[in-house]
Amino acid sequence: MTATVAPAGHPGAPAPGAPAPESVRALLRRLSSAQKGAAGAPAWSRFVNRPVGRLFAALAFRAGLTPNAVTGLSAVCTFTGIALLATLRPTWALGLVVAACLLVGYALDSADGQLARLRGGGSPAGEWLDHVVDAAKAVTVHLAVLITLFRFAPVDTGWLLLPLGYAVVDVVHLFATLLNEQLRRNHGRRERAAATGERAPVLRSLLVLPTDYGLLALLFVLLGAPVAFLAAYTLMFLGTTGYLALALGRWFREMDGLTA
Repeated sequence: MTATVAPAGHPGAPAPGAPAPESVRALLRRLSSAQKGAAGAPAWSRFVNRPVGRLFAALAFRAGLTPNAVTGLSAVCTFTGIALLATLRPTWALGLVVAACLLVGYALDSADGQLARLRGGGSPAGEWLDHVVDAAKAVTVHLAVLITLFRFAPVDTGWLLLPLGYAVVDVVHLFATLLNEQLRRNHGRRERAAATGERAPVLRSLLVLPTDYGLLALLFVLLGAPVAFLAAYTLMFLGTTGYLALALGRWFREMDGLTA
């Protein structure tokens, strides 16, 4: 098929003398070179979600979307998956759909910040919107698990405490992480890897994998096997809780040292 060129004056034609838009490949190279350090990022977020988000950011830039629009698309995908999880009987097919919605939403969540960098920087309103969506997601995904266990799973009522506890742990983890970044910024401090662009060891990304939202989203492919899903979900909860218990003390000591 031969390509056609829009005639001058056509809405799809570039303005005379205007530079040609960057290709997706060029945008990906630019994003990759400007990528923030990966200090502490768990494996799925670092090696899968971030590159996919980079691609979505490049496509969104070519499409003329704003970072807030991408955040909105992320929210639509994420909360569609959560709503399906809470309302429909668990099956293998539902698990695939829920996991796909959550993973696409997560990649778009990575894309909005990368798109902001392509456009020259984000805004306080955009950062606020992104964090509010993240906070809602951190709670509602576990409440949806609670609902589906209560409605459809043949488990003792004591198991219903599991998603409640997981919601608490995830919210504390999210809030502490955001607060750490804000306090470091207020005191002119940054993590060494973030400041220097140093890459964290791969082993570190694997060790913190239980805290990875991307891995949690992937677990929903097991919805058709409730026992397997519940076992994997429990392991994720225990790993995240253990990590948070260790990290809180280190973070407190770091915050205490900011005024030194």
